[in-house]
Amino acid sequence: MSVLRRPALSVLGALAAAALALGPQPPASAAGPRVDLRVLVVTDGGASVSAVADQLKAEGVPHTTVDLRDSGRPVIDEAFLSDTVDGAPRAKYQAVVLPNAAPFSNTAEMTVLADYEKRFGIRQLDSYVYPSSTVGMNTPGYSGNLDGTTAEVTDAGRGDAFRYLRGPVRFDDNAADVGESYGFLATPLPDDPAAGTSFQTFLTGTVQGKTGTLGGVYNHDGRSELVLTFSANSDQWQFRTIGHGIVTWLTKGVHLGYSRNYFGVHVDDVFLPDSRWSTEDDCTPGEDCQGPTFTEEIRMKPEDVAFADQWQTQRGFALDLAFNGDGSDDEIREKGGDPLADAFVAARGKFRWVNHTFGHAFLGCQQDLRIRPWTCVKDPATGETLYVGADDIKKEVTKNIDWATAHGISLDTDELVTGEHSGLRILPQQPDDNPNLAPALAGAGVRWTAGDASRESGQRELGSVRTVPRHPLSVFFNVATEAEEVDEYNYIYTRRADGGSGLCEDHPDTTTCITPLDPATGFTSHIVPTDTRITLSHILGNDPRPHYAHQSNLTEGRILYTLLDRVLADYRAVFADDTPVTNVPMSAAGAELLRQDAWRAALKSGADVTAHLQDGKVTVRAPGGLDVPVTMPEGTREGGAPFGRAYAGERSDYRTGDVTLTPPGA
Repeated sequence: MSVLRRPALSVLGALAAAALALGPQPPASAAGPRVDLRVLVVTDGGASVSAVADQLKAEGVPHTTVDLRDSGRPVIDEAFLSDTVDGAPRAKYQAVVLPNAAPFSNTAEMTVLADYEKRFGIRQLDSYVYPSSTVGMNTPGYSGNLDGTTAEVTDAGRGDAFRYLRGPVRFDDNAADVGESYGFLATPLPDDPAAGTSFQTFLTGTVQGKTGTLGGVYNHDGRSELVLTFSANSDQWQFRTIGHGIVTWLTKGVHLGYSRNYFGVHVDDVFLPDSRWSTEDDCTPGEDCQGPTFTEEIRMKPEDVAFADQWQTQRGFALDLAFNGDGSDDEIREKGGDPLADAFVAARGKFRWVNHTFGHAFLGCQQDLRIRPWTCVKDPATGETLYVGADDIKKEVTKNIDWATAHGISLDTDELVTGEHSGLRILPQQPDDNPNLAPALAGAGVRWTAGDASRESGQRELGSVRTVPRHPLSVFFNVATEAEEVDEYNYIYTRRADGGSGLCEDHPDTTTCITPLDPATGFTSHIVPTDTRITLSHILGNDPRPHYAHQSNLTEGRILYTLLDRVLADYRAVFADDTPVTNVPMSAAGAELLRQDAWRAALKSGADVTAHLQDGKVTVRAPGGLDVPVTMPEGTREGGAPFGRAYAGERSDYRTGDVTLTPPGA
């Protein structure tokens, strides 16, 4: 089957043509047609079109949604789609997303939309279609389940919007007894140059010996439609992989929005020992064991430092070490020296360091640990919660900075990870932040403090300090070997009849019961692939939030590396070298979250932001102080210099105020 029948109209070629009117051109002195940088999404509530809307939201691409299920929705007519500005015709939308090729009950709306697309050179996505001649395809050669299918991006796809992909597109198959993806394989109809029709295949698949197209561009009647013949939702790997390419194709690489595949990993408790899970008693001494259970604590060794350094170098990936200086001082007090600290100090310049407070003290309310779970101590006279004081909080922060300075360790003093994310509200015991936390951190020069994304996914403001939520990895703080990890995992996620805690039975809305894992193989066969899938969903979601584990996972069995290696290998097998994971320090992650939140708030509030393509120029105007995300094709100029930063074969950056950009070929 030929997958490339006629050269594609490339992104750069489309920009050179300015994607403007196909009819008579205006005089050279008159302004040409204007295309606003906003996407129109027409939805019927289906998962596939919702996935595209989610991708636009994640990247910060302005879009307007029309819900076909809403009886009060606007009618898609000429006035809705276009008007005139300063004497020039204006297209209000640069791209159109539809649930299928013709979703309107009123055919007049589709006719008007088609005329609009032809007039202004607007591209259309058909999010999920049945192959037929109406979309340039033969009837399906295969219809059915696509779970586990490995699809291939064609040379045409990689030469166009999917240039950031290196390898295949794998369809999820997470549950053997559940159908997760349905679709159709079909071949394109022959090109007809006389009629002006052609089909370019971007994505192919093979199922049960039958090969066909899963996605491609149908050019006809002066219009271009990207046709997808499979269902998807925004959480599935196959969609996450191609989602950015869909946005790039729709917008011809010119749009507001900014996207990176972020991946940062914090390793907490460096220099401290962590308690070890008791496989006999299913609890952790010093944490939740009721009796005199004892297990040897877990603490890294000097040889683990050399391994971490080597691993970072080989993988081209930096770990962020969240350290507690008192752990080393305590070791010296007990044993007269600390070889672990000596090894880390000798290699201090090879790691990124984050302040984790000096002694990992709890910085929230004063805890009554005689009760399990603990409770906050109340003032007996007033009944008010008693909190750790501001002086004690500040001392925990600054004393650790002093320790680092004394040992020649450089760190950003505006970053902080409190012990157990304490000081921030923790439900149900402490429903409010420690009121002393914000002023104490500000007084210590802290601007960013870590939070737990599993409790609060959104960034919050604490006076002059902002939180940086972190995703927990499913490698527990109290384990150092695969056997310990599997034992605790089984206890948490299995039924009481299987020896588990039964939490999954008590809370089926949040926790799924599993069949007990094999202690010898369960880590690599279940835990690693499951957490890899979850972690990759964060990475491909334009999510700057870091992930976190603990120093206990870098020693003995060194099980964290097994997970990280799988995540990085799976990512790098699919994405090209110009699309690496973006591994930034905590402060940069916090700043990006802040920019994303500000931009989304501006879009939601209808802030006075305008952006359009006209006469080969992109003009962006925004209120002062607002960082506007902009993505452009490679070769775009800003004045006489290249615009932005290169990523995924494009150029992107934030800009404030008024900006004029010149795409290549303009």
